[in-house]
Amino acid sequence: MILKTVSPFISFSEGVNLLQSNLQEHKQWLQNTADEMRHQQVGDTVTYVINRNINFTNICEQHCSFCAFRRDQGEEGAFWLEIEDIIAKSMLAVEKGATEICMQGGLNPLAKVDGSSLKYYLKLIGAIKKSFPQLHLHAFSPQEIQFIAREDGLSYDDVIVALRDGGVNSLPGTAAEILDDTVRKIICPEKIDSQTWMDIISKAHRWGLYTTSTMLCGHVETYEQEMLHLTKVRSLQELALEKGYPAKITEFILLPFVGEYAPQPLRKRVGKIQPDLEATLKLTAVARLFLGDIIPNHQPSWVKLGLHGAIEALSWGCNDIGGTLMEEHITTMAGAKGGTCLEVKEIQDAIASINRPFRQRNTLYTLV
Repeated sequence: MILKTVSPFISFSEGVNLLQSNLQEHKQWLQNTADEMRHQQVGDTVTYVINRNINFTNICEQHCSFCAFRRDQGEEGAFWLEIEDIIAKSMLAVEKGATEICMQGGLNPLAKVDGSSLKYYLKLIGAIKKSFPQLHLHAFSPQEIQFIAREDGLSYDDVIVALRDGGVNSLPGTAAEILDDTVRKIICPEKIDSQTWMDIISKAHRWGLYTTSTMLCGHVETYEQEMLHLTKVRSLQELALEKGYPAKITEFILLPFVGEYAPQPLRKRVGKIQPDLEATLKLTAVARLFLGDIIPNHQPSWVKLGLHGAIEALSWGCNDIGGTLMEEHITTMAGAKGGTCLEVKEIQDAIASINRPFRQRNTLYTLV
């Protein structure tokens, strides 16, 4: 069945106007409307997933200007996990009730088996799936797909199908940053361009792999560029629905810039080292009003905003609090204050503190 989409609740220009307005009545309208739309579209229950994040290496060939995570081979602080370490981390996750492993890493040209990057990634997948076939493997961003394809001289379709058949169940929609190439040339000039990110996400949907979608916000982008990003994300979901693809985008996640330990040039240019909560909440609400009819699940980042900020986002259009993570390196190494792990009881208590019901879900938003 092909689902028909409708126009977003607000237009591009209305979104820009709401983001740039500092009038209290506009902010209040934005919060109230986004919260009511969330109530109408997905109800009041706040969902969460029990998962573990595994960053298998921080050795990376790229030098994104916002990244405090990456290291060169042999540099102090560089790490590259052995398969045995990844299995041990997965075992601990299973013991804590995890249904998902989220795995991403740096772009390490040395990570090969028999000269093949794809074989190395399949080795990682195979090891986890052999030991824990019940786990949903949410792994490898469009940037990693492009990296594997480039290293091995393969098409994106070849890589996506091989990873899917090897055990990957869905792709994280990270590496999106801002889907405007003028911004990308400043913050991540070595990364894939906007169209390549979109092409890989769409191919994943065609081959039956669900994806998430993200936005790295609060750095050098303009309000117009934020709305352009939302427009491009929306177009990907519209395409998946109109074409009747077997998969689509499951959620939208805002990732506000954390710059405390980011490389100095961008940190100085941005002029702040921690997220602007008010600006993030306004963008959260605008995203709900612009995407909510076709991407109903919206999630804040408690790692970046802290649990208190993430809970506040639940009254600005979000309906999901994310995962337990159990371990997080990328944002924490940039100086985030939210921590690296949440216990299920912490999540439940925080949601209950705002008088909202809670339910555990799996990666694809089926209630557990």
